[in-house]
Amino acid sequence: MLKFWAIEASGLSSSPSTPTQVTKQPTFPLESYKHEPERLEARLHSSSSPPDTGQKFGLSPGQSVAKPPTPASTPCTTSKAAASPQPPAASEGMLEKLELEDEAVGESESDIYMRFMRSHKCYDIVPTSSKLVVFDTTLQVKKAFFALVANGVRAAPLWESKKQSFVGMLTITDFINILHRYYKSPMVQIYELEEHKIETWRELYLQETFKPLVNISPDASLFDAVYSLIKNKIHRLPVIDPVSGNALYILTHKRILKFLQLFVSEMPKPAFMKKNLDELGIGTYHNIAFIHPDTPIIKALNIFVDRRISALPVVDESGKVVDIYSKFDVINLAAEKTYNNLDITVTQALQHRSQYFEGVVKCSKLETLETIVDRIVKAEVHRLVVVNEADSIVGIISLSDILQALVLTPAEAECVRSHHELQRDGETGPETGSELCRWKTIFIESLQYGCGDEFICLVLLQKALARVWNGFLLLCHT
Repeated sequence: MLKFWAIEASGLSSSPSTPTQVTKQPTFPLESYKHEPERLEARLHSSSSPPDTGQKFGLSPGQSVAKPPTPASTPCTTSKAAASPQPPAASEGMLEKLELEDEAVGESESDIYMRFMRSHKCYDIVPTSSKLVVFDTTLQVKKAFFALVANGVRAAPLWESKKQSFVGMLTITDFINILHRYYKSPMVQIYELEEHKIETWRELYLQETFKPLVNISPDASLFDAVYSLIKNKIHRLPVIDPVSGNALYILTHKRILKFLQLFVSEMPKPAFMKKNLDELGIGTYHNIAFIHPDTPIIKALNIFVDRRISALPVVDESGKVVDIYSKFDVINLAAEKTYNNLDITVTQALQHRSQYFEGVVKCSKLETLETIVDRIVKAEVHRLVVVNEADSIVGIISLSDILQALVLTPAEAECVRSHHELQRDGETGPETGSELCRWKTIFIESLQYGCGDEFICLVLLQKALARVWNGFLLLCHT
């Protein structure tokens, strides 16, 4: 019996009873709630079911899942009841939460998206109805990957019964690492994939490098989620209720950016959105990895592992970008059960794409960031290939690059500005107790929301402590 379960959450009701068969819930376009006079609660959780979450898929007829333990022993439900924060009830509430202190109203609009992210919680973008597949670590690796394919998801949290907690994530990257490490030839079966359990693979692969699962609370801000995704260099962030231990959802760059895009038209537009990629320097433009149509799949997998990248543009003999091979395409090897022959070419492998492929989504370095954001959100892709007039590859711009530019870079600039203000104030000395409190607030906020640069945080700490000491001396002499 498969030791995994797939739970669907619907509405804000209590934990649903375990289904014997996973069925697909009705889904609605995420954009639709901008124009409907519904309560914001309903608007927030209507979603388009991106492939990352598997909401577009259900198990095939007749396929069933094992009943998970109760929440007391194994927190695995995705019921929204576990997430205590309630969204505001009026549509205007989304942007009303951006109301700031009087002194901040007149500031530059460059940090508007950062403030938007700070003012919304992870709970706000967790859909009312979604599917979450959870694997027990005693499940065989092969069956786990087949279950990912069957449920149309890219990753699943791992539950360890001995520890009674979530200990990690199983992703397509694990599948690639197994093939990369153990594949020999089409004549040799990959025993490790056929027989190993998830816990065995984790012990062999991670060995002494076990790290706690990176996760986030539904009460945490979306800014915290963006910071955690980018700084930990991960693509999926489990939302886990700290009280019940239940896994509620898996956040991705795509979901967060799509949520932000819905309200961009209602917010002041920063000047940098009108600048092009060349001016902003966003993306990767050096040492770009690529492959050719006749490149063997095993070589592409080796590049994925060695370069730690998630996609490879496919370039023909003339240097023109003709396709793209991503990590997600590798899961088709499991779907087609062709992973025992990795000597086939990329072109042969891409013939088994399960979803309709509309072609490589491209852009130019001379296009504005506003255009780039709109294109990548509408195309529902994870990256754009930057090309020149001859359609030759110039670079890659990813969702991570975009969120860094929209959210984290303004936050880092804010920290630098705060640091300079602290320096200037340190030169003149404190004049009032209220001024000292103001600098203390600046410092605490900088630490709370993350500067993106630990050194800057340390400098802020040093300056703040110096200000406190100077204030203490001033009070002693008065």
